[in-house]
Amino acid sequence: MDLPTYETLALDAPEPHVLVVRLNRPQVSNALNTQMGRDLHALWSWLIAEPGEVRCVVFTAAGEKAFCGGGDLKERNGMTDAAWRHQHEIFERAYWTMLDCPIPIVAAVTGHAYAGGLEMVLASDFAYGVAAARFALTEVTIGIMPGAGGTQTLPRIVGERRAKEIILTGTPFTAADALDWGILNRVFDTREALHDAAMETARRIAANAPLSVRQAKRSMHYGLQMDIRTALRFEIECYNQLVGTEDRREGIASFNEKRRPVFKGR
Repeated sequence: MDLPTYETLALDAPEPHVLVVRLNRPQVSNALNTQMGRDLHALWSWLIAEPGEVRCVVFTAAGEKAFCGGGDLKERNGMTDAAWRHQHEIFERAYWTMLDCPIPIVAAVTGHAYAGGLEMVLASDFAYGVAAARFALTEVTIGIMPGAGGTQTLPRIVGERRAKEIILTGTPFTAADALDWGILNRVFDTREALHDAAMETARRIAANAPLSVRQAKRSMHYGLQMDIRTALRFEIECYNQLVGTEDRREGIASFNEKRRPVFKGR
């Protein structure tokens, strides 16, 4: 698989159909700077427009300390108001494009995820993490507020009252808390166990019919923003697009022939 290259991201395709994306500024806790914002926007745009053979993304980070410490405050020091807003527009586009990506994104949280780092976790489809990781939305402690989706994604995951406590206090919480509140799906003692579990989950997703996976993700993502009757109709619109596919016919044939299906994404 030919992969694009980015200044602040490291991409790897260790096996068919699975793409591993690592935030790659470990010397500064993978802090989000302007270039990383541009790179993330380009990455998710590529996966929307030309996913090729990619069927699942494992989204993780380089280094031993942090998944992402949030925005790069050294880069932001001394920024004019206009420059700050311009940079934030880049960040907004990156996060919104991530949310729009049809390919499932499994976050493997290798360390602390603060501010914009936690917002990346929240923008993923679901997440695993190491037990030592800590999480926080700390923006109100430095005079801003979450602006990369945190005030919207977090309440949808943990509920309004819990989200208000997290955001308005800016207090860090543990991986055990994140698991209990639904931010993490599973927690592991070591980074190795985390990586193995994330890869196994990605492998299982990638083995399924890719068009079915994307349509199911689309139905859930957008359906949750609708009233239930409209959402049920939207689900059927997503479902009906799969009836005429080669993969649907292959799935039924393989079941009856007692063999594993070979899905082609058509």
